[in-house]
Amino acid sequence: MNKIKAILLSIILILSFEVNSISQNAPGSFADLAEKLMPSVVNISTTTTVTTRSNQFPFQFPPGSPFEDMFKEFGEPKERKSAALGSGFIIDEEGIVVTNNHVIADAEDIIVRVDGDKEYKAKVIGADPLSDIAVLQLDTKEKFTPVKFGNSDKARIGDWVIAIGNPFGLGGTVTSGIISARNRSIGLSRYEDYIQTDASINSGNSGGPLFDMNGDVIGINTAILGRNGSIGIGFSIPSNSAKLVINQLIKFGETKRGWLGVRIQDVTKEIADVEKLDEPRGALVASVASNSPSEKAGVKAGDIILEFNGERIQEMKQLPIIVARTEVGKKVNVKIWRNKKEISKTITLGRLETSEDFKVADKNSQPKEFVIEDLKINVKEITNEDIKLRKLPNQTSGLVVTKIKKDSPLLNNIEINSIILEAQKKKIRTTNDLKQVVKKVLNSNQKTILLVIYNSQNQRRYIGIKLD
Repeated sequence: MNKIKAILLSIILILSFEVNSISQNAPGSFADLAEKLMPSVVNISTTTTVTTRSNQFPFQFPPGSPFEDMFKEFGEPKERKSAALGSGFIIDEEGIVVTNNHVIADAEDIIVRVDGDKEYKAKVIGADPLSDIAVLQLDTKEKFTPVKFGNSDKARIGDWVIAIGNPFGLGGTVTSGIISARNRSIGLSRYEDYIQTDASINSGNSGGPLFDMNGDVIGINTAILGRNGSIGIGFSIPSNSAKLVINQLIKFGETKRGWLGVRIQDVTKEIADVEKLDEPRGALVASVASNSPSEKAGVKAGDIILEFNGERIQEMKQLPIIVARTEVGKKVNVKIWRNKKEISKTITLGRLETSEDFKVADKNSQPKEFVIEDLKINVKEITNEDIKLRKLPNQTSGLVVTKIKKDSPLLNNIEINSIILEAQKKKIRTTNDLKQVVKKVLNSNQKTILLVIYNSQNQRRYIGIKLD
């Protein structure tokens, strides 16, 4: 009995030690850290002139009507001042402040409040809408207490963080939480790699810092999920991504991002199967811009970019971020999967900010309409009018989808007005072209068809579909 008691006591002591060890990792208070950081966090208020046209009447009077002049004033444009609030933080003792671009966009006057009651006018050094980052300079010769950036790559899910900002105009508000997730994409910008946190973030927190327990900035608070305030899901731009943009804005007043000149999409399981790729990975090249760095290097639509400048591309969204942070003019090695084998290309990066859009051209064609029974869709050959209205690239040929039946295998994969350009890497010019390819796929063991389309937004996409 004594031995059993001794064993039980040992287990209790071990468990107690483990619980105490875990609890020591949780801060007893954030007070000292908050007190240290508060002087470096600022409140930002902006003023913008907004032009409105008030018209209380849902009708118009005919020219010459006696009522025309009487009610004319109601439709005249009027100007009013609009105010907005946000947050920011000081990164240099000379008064350089970082915030979100959307906080100061179109602002005529920017007032920054430091340490609660000191107000300064500020001017924009540089702003970048693509990353939603802006850098301000305070109009003063005073010295300030800056904060420094931490390494966001070392931040782990579950780490404690605190946010300080100006929610709803309540300056100096401190909230705490943990890192809930990493590498989040929510469709707000082109370059998304957000840190998700449950530290309370609300309207007015935008542009404010997300601190780790060392007091280093690991994120810029940018967005929340939920229209009516915080629901415990907020998003911050990682500091390692932000620093690159901030340094360029300070140095040049603008960004200088690398540019490949390709439109890309995810590699699905179906596409990986067709291409004999070991797993769904990389970035599939949907189209290549004319006279772009990629075109000059021989990159083709249908290529799958597996590695860029020594960095493996597991997901499509990684590539734009990596390319953007790469020096303009640099020669980089790109590994590509083409025709079921890996090849390498050397690409000299261009600059995104000076790149050109796809060129538009004309085409003559006669409309036809047919039913593709095996796909359960209706299509018509593309016309000159289609090309003009949708501003499609030169030499576009294909079939416009006019109807998709409820039992079609393409349902939920394409939409009405999509244009089928290729099937199994063969250009589609007529309905007979498509019918032949479909029949061949159905007679094969794989029964997976790879389509290249323009969706209704004129984005070139690859679609892998299993045919029963």
